[in-house]
Amino acid sequence: MQIPEIKPNQSIELLKALHILTRDGKLNQDSRRKLKQVYHLVNFIEPLFNEVLAKNPNPTMVDHGAGKSYLGFILYDLLLKQHAAGQVVGIETRAELVEKSRQLAEELHFERMGFQHLSVEESITSNTLPDTVDIVTALHACNTATDDAIQFGLKKKAKYMVLVPCCQAEVAEVLRQHKNESFGKTPLSEIWRHPIHTREFGSQITNVLRCLQLEAAGYQLTVTELVGWEHSMKNELIIAKYTGQPRKNAQERLEAILKELNLEALKSRFLS
Repeated sequence: MQIPEIKPNQSIELLKALHILTRDGKLNQDSRRKLKQVYHLVNFIEPLFNEVLAKNPNPTMVDHGAGKSYLGFILYDLLLKQHAAGQVVGIETRAELVEKSRQLAEELHFERMGFQHLSVEESITSNTLPDTVDIVTALHACNTATDDAIQFGLKKKAKYMVLVPCCQAEVAEVLRQHKNESFGKTPLSEIWRHPIHTREFGSQITNVLRCLQLEAAGYQLTVTELVGWEHSMKNELIIAKYTGQPRKNAQERLEAILKELNLEALKSRFLS
């Protein structure tokens, strides 16, 4: 019997393997929320995929910081498996997760899914990946893993990047380290004087800096919610489309913010 929430062409075996469905094919409340979130993200990605497919019948989608490749499997199942060509590649630094994903893809006969045990630096230069890719995704890529995905996308000339950042601690840590110095430099330091504000503002400014970095590199951005706040606090969705036309003042504003907020130690991460 078809469960109403599940799309008609969805692999039931995949949903069981990802623990969205129970072994007997049931969907509990927690899984229903999880499935809703994934489908919501796929709804954002599908029109981008179709636009790419119209120009390139053999597209490459790369899921960076893939973890258990949850997103990659769903994208392959819903968007790619019915087409004759194209591939989804998951990149992950934990070897055991890469091996489990390979085994699952083999069991499901998802022949055009690949998994690479690579660091971001290795993924940029590896000859196992094409010189250019079409779509780069990073779902809840923790801390600097989102920045790694951005660097990969820039180097591989990705047409689209779809990013849901998570656990952004690096900027907050630099704010914390230079807090006393910043007090004498700018009254804006009041924004991150208290530890809870340091964490929250650090997370917010991280994504602002990422957006400016992408705009300086010629991407047009849409920044929105992934799902309602009742589902997740890690909720910001950044969709970047390459146009080749940099926002003219993005680089200058990025540099000015780094200087004003005493974050110049992070220049190498945000200035491409």
